[in-house]
Amino acid sequence: MATDDNSGKDLTAADSGAGHDPANAGTAVVVRDAVDNPGFPPHRPRVTDLNPSAERRAERTVYTLFYLSIVGSVFAIAAYMAFPIVETDPGSVRLNNLFIGLGLALALLAIGIGAVHWGKALMSDHEGIDVRHPVRGSDETRARAVEIFAEANEESGIGRRSLIRNSLIGALIAFPLPAVVLFRGLGPMNENPSELLTHTMWTKGTRLAIDPTGTPIKASDVTLGSAFHVIPEGLQDLPSGRLEEKAKAAVLLMRLKPEDLNELPERAGWSYDGIVAYSKICTHVGCPVALYEQQTHHLLCPCHQSQFDVSNHCEVIFGPAKRPLPQLPIAVDSEGYLIAQSDFTEPVGPSFWERH
Repeated sequence: MATDDNSGKDLTAADSGAGHDPANAGTAVVVRDAVDNPGFPPHRPRVTDLNPSAERRAERTVYTLFYLSIVGSVFAIAAYMAFPIVETDPGSVRLNNLFIGLGLALALLAIGIGAVHWGKALMSDHEGIDVRHPVRGSDETRARAVEIFAEANEESGIGRRSLIRNSLIGALIAFPLPAVVLFRGLGPMNENPSELLTHTMWTKGTRLAIDPTGTPIKASDVTLGSAFHVIPEGLQDLPSGRLEEKAKAAVLLMRLKPEDLNELPERAGWSYDGIVAYSKICTHVGCPVALYEQQTHHLLCPCHQSQFDVSNHCEVIFGPAKRPLPQLPIAVDSEGYLIAQSDFTEPVGPSFWERH
């Protein structure tokens, strides 16, 4: 038998002895100095394991921190209301961010420190081995899993330490509340979002204009199979809020053969010689519906692949959208320009805005 001068390990030749498996040809390394399993170190009890008063003190510390987390969450909500953001006052932004941030920091830090202190001072700290199995366990194994949960409940003390358990549940319930309240700040401050989306810039007689130039478009300009992105005439002249208005009023204009249109009876007269106009805002989550398939008359939303059939009042034929695209009633004025007969008769955009 040969010995490796560098490692001190025995080397057995691949062709030595009977019973050799040709499939395992090669040189095997025999390790002589394998490390023995040292086992677990001696258990060292903590102060809370030996002193009942220290254990009670640690328990009070934990639930006090959880209660502080609740206070921080409530403080953040109160700060959001007490220090509103005023558009003309930059200082109000600093105060709003400062006090809301302090409340959220207290809520998060207190619940985190409390959980760590609970684990270090009160939960069982005996070492254990978790033998993992690569396949689904037997009935006995699953029954043992139930026992493990019961043991975890006993070791953590969550079942018998009611103050810690209840304060933790309260902190976890209170912590997301500031986020729920703060989401309100992302929307209009003094108006109902549903009402804002119910009305757009389209009014009776408003001309359809090409986006983004704002040039009015005539019916004769819309050829068979074409599609135009249009906006209300005058939108470009708004001193402010142009993007907000465009996000509601953007429209897709298409021309089909009149015989290919399957119009609803209540929408008779909403189109002109095969020209139809539908909201560009998808009724799923508000993405722009921008892809038009000329041969199939389908509109496609590129975000989540909702598809709408233009020939059948833009009904949903595929995807997560739940309702058709709102239709804009159109006509032609005395000069041949396409005009709106009225505003949309239903809210544009995602369906959840209809939930008043």
